Amino acid sequence: MADFYKDLGVSRDATADEIKKAYRKLAGKLHPDKNPDDKKAEAQFKVVNRAYQTLSDPEKRKAYDEFGEDSTREGFDASAARSYRDATRGGRVRTGPGPNLEDLFSGGGGAGFGDMLGDLLGARAAGARRRGGMAKGADLQSEVKVDFVSAIRGAELKLRVQDAADEVTVRVPPGAGDGDRVRIPGQGQPGAFGGPPGDLVLTIRVQEHPHFERSGLDLYLDLPITVGEAFHGAKVRVPTLEGAVTLTVPPHAQSGQVARLKGKGVKRQAQQGDLYVRFDIKLPDSESEDVAKAIDTLEAAISGDVRDGIGF
Repeated sequence: MADFYKDLGVSRDATADEIKKAYRKLAGKLHPDKNPDDKKAEAQFKVVNRAYQTLSDPEKRKAYDEFGEDSTREGFDASAARSYRDATRGGRVRTGPGPNLEDLFSGGGGAGFGDMLGDLLGARAAGARRRGGMAKGADLQSEVKVDFVSAIRGAELKLRVQDAADEVTVRVPPGAGDGDRVRIPGQGQPGAFGGPPGDLVLTIRVQEHPHFERSGLDLYLDLPITVGEAFHGAKVRVPTLEGAVTLTVPPHAQSGQVARLKGKGVKRQAQQGDLYVRFDIKLPDSESEDVAKAIDTLEAAISGDVRDGIGF
């Protein structure tokens, strides 16, 4: 059984800020871009990301603290789980093992959700009939994958809920980020005795982009430039969400040097981030004698030790 707090290296009473700082530190260290072909680091990155997605959300964290990893399963209903637990324990705390929350989902090798809660909900339904009361249906929880650009620009998706005949239109707002949630009213479980249906709550999972990275509302791009462009300076074209723009590469630019394009990042309501372009100098891969001589000439022009002063 996973322990999300241990995965992030924080205590169970850690603040939201402590959880965020721990995640950023681990994510920066384990990100696949920094560990290409390292399957172990990639797997650990996914573990850390999953833990953060739960503990960074107050509602999810509360459910996790109460029910553990079972609360992260698709379709988990904390209210129903709590009712079942209280009913089977008679309102008293047991010293032995409690009910298996695996059975709150379909399957589990034993009675399904409906079988286990049938008597309990039946009693409640009878009471509701006597009181003339109505009960709202339970919410449905699910995830939806959205491509990188659609999440930034906003999108309209067509989804089919369970076995429903009609499709549901889901509007992803511009600037949506990974882990954001969209609520579609009235698309959850049907209500009891004329009560309104529950809602469909979708967690957005944004797919990675082959060239751009995102942090909050800011975008990052590694832009290849030639040795000549780096040395002499140049005007180069940079793709943005609003179309290509011209960027000035200053003379004697170095790999890793960053240029900022203000207002070319992600727009979300009244806020807009920036685009940060990191120069990546590309050397020719030719093995010709002329290229080798040119490289030797460049090498001879460098005075002193380029790594001088680097240390702890």
